[in-house]
Amino acid sequence: MIFEQLFDSKSSTYTYIISSGKGREALIIDPVIENTNEYIKVLKNLDLQLVKVIDTHIHADHISGLNELSKRTSCSKIMGEKSGSEVLDIRVKDNEKIKIENIELISMYTPGHTDCSYSFLMKDRVFTGDTLLINATGRTDFQSGSSYDAYDSLFNKLLKLPQKTLVYPAHDYNGKKYSTIENEKNKNPRLQVSSAEEYAEIMDNLNLANPKMMDVAVPANIKGLTLNQLNK
Repeated sequence: MIFEQLFDSKSSTYTYIISSGKGREALIIDPVIENTNEYIKVLKNLDLQLVKVIDTHIHADHISGLNELSKRTSCSKIMGEKSGSEVLDIRVKDNEKIKIENIELISMYTPGHTDCSYSFLMKDRVFTGDTLLINATGRTDFQSGSSYDAYDSLFNKLLKLPQKTLVYPAHDYNGKKYSTIENEKNKNPRLQVSSAEEYAEIMDNLNLANPKMMDVAVPANIKGLTLNQLNK
């Protein structure tokens, strides 16, 4: 299997390129538009055909490369059915399969950070978007977020996965590349709570500033901005 984890230092975003092998079909999760040429280079070097691109949710801290990649490669654009994106080809429901050659992902509706947040399970690993981070969890104070929905997504969905499941988030701000469900359950400070009310008390009092690009990124990601539009 080919598994490339790429990092955007400006937004601290992780992008994932996945394929069953050289010369086969590929998919990309959570691309950043400014890095499109880098993704295309990786695909060409590995002789991969990009057939699907996925965003875990409408991002507020960067402009997605989802539509740009589709324009460049004719790949299908995928998000969860709750997404507000206006440019999608496929909207997946909870527990729906996404397939390319010898690779299968299962969608998990995990709202809370936003109302359109989905995670994607692939055998021994799960791509959690901003729902579950490494030693943290996604904020819940904008884009129809909900601390109570996040609690349910975390404790009744993600943390019920096998303990050794690898956790690959959409962001990390401390140089960590992955974790496990077991590590997050035992060591993540925001998960050491005994009730949804206790979790909400933590999340509703973070008092964080809005992401710097939120006013630009959210509408751009809903409209599916391309590089040509971005550079005008």
